[in-house]
Amino acid sequence: MLNTWVVYPLTLPFCGHPLPLRGGEGTGEGDVQGAGKDAFFEPVQENPHNAPVLICFAVEDEARHFRKLTRSRPCQILITGIGPRNAKQSLLNALKDETPALVLSSGFAGGLNPELRTGEVGFDAPGDSNLAPALQSACARPVRFLSCDRIASTVAEKLALWRSTGADAVEMESGPLREICAQRNIPSATIRVISDAADEDLPLDFNRLMTSDQKLDYLKLTWTLAKSPGKVAALWAFRQRIDRCAAKLAAVLGEVLAAMG
Repeated sequence: MLNTWVVYPLTLPFCGHPLPLRGGEGTGEGDVQGAGKDAFFEPVQENPHNAPVLICFAVEDEARHFRKLTRSRPCQILITGIGPRNAKQSLLNALKDETPALVLSSGFAGGLNPELRTGEVGFDAPGDSNLAPALQSACARPVRFLSCDRIASTVAEKLALWRSTGADAVEMESGPLREICAQRNIPSATIRVISDAADEDLPLDFNRLMTSDQKLDYLKLTWTLAKSPGKVAALWAFRQRIDRCAAKLAAVLGEVLAAMG
């Protein structure tokens, strides 16, 4: 596919966004999961004891609304950092301490299928689990995800990915997370909200603002905004929209966890 960027006069959450970091090149490279975002923060965990469900988000802003629900839910939150490399290392570190009964890859995703609209929640879950019925009851829909190491920033890039892969949505962390789970026989699923639809360009090409280890380069961001001050309003509007998406995702996750008991 955010945490808090403070760039005067804005506070922008980054991938995990309220600026979604999820990826995909227009080449169609990546792992497609069959249908059913800094490391700006160090990986953090909540409710570490007796937590049968581990929910992974790339950045804090993806998890912020859901975090309010965790006090009464048997789950653990892991902030992995943005991109496949950070996600893989964070989960491997977490699994040194305990083995969860279920791992969920959650956060934002970019739409590739024109039928998916911003704010819709999609999922990829094993057909033999009780997750799919609970998710569909919460108004989430089965989605085929593409996991890449680069952000799909433009309508043209998204269209190329959709045509070359047939995937419905693109993000950056689910591929390695679920591969690790499969290797260790840990059930897993992907549950993500569409932060930008297939027909929507992102306000900036965030690939140009990232370091090689998937961290935000503040100097590049400041310079970009200084050269294009008109982008500030677009970023602020995007930030507000992404926050609403995170709230929608939290509601679905909360409903699913409640259904699971």
